[in-house]
Amino acid sequence: MSSPTISMNGTIPILRIFDEQKAREFYQEFLEFAVDWEHRFEEDLPLYMQISYDQCVIHLSEHHGDSSPGSGIRISVKNIEELHTRLLSKKYKYARPGLEDTPWNTKEITIGDPFGNRIIFYEDK
Repeated sequence: MSSPTISMNGTIPILRIFDEQKAREFYQEFLEFAVDWEHRFEEDLPLYMQISYDQCVIHLSEHHGDSSPGSGIRISVKNIEELHTRLLSKKYKYARPGLEDTPWNTKEITIGDPFGNRIIFYEDK
C-alpha cells in the first residue's frame, strides 16, 4: 500500500560479525568495501560499522542482538564478470567463488563471509 506522503528509499542490512580483523580482511580487502564510520560505546565493547561500495550500504555488528549469523543478502551489480575476475585475481584463501547462470535469468556470484553470512552478487541478463 502506498501513500503520497510516505516514501521508502531502500534497505540497509545488518550482518553479524565476530572478529574485527577477519571482517576487515573480507569486506575491505577482498570485496573492496570502504568503511564509512565505526562506533563503540567504549574502547573494549563490540564494534558497529557501516561499509559501502557505490550505492550499496551494509552495517556490520559485533553486538549480540543485532542479527543472526547465517543471514543472506542479494546485491545487484553491473559488470558481474569483471567483479568475478577481480575477486579470483586476489587469491583470497577462504573463497574462490564461481559465476553461475541461473534459471531465473541472472548471473550470480555467491560468497560466504567468515561468519556464516551469504552474499549473492547478481546481474540480470
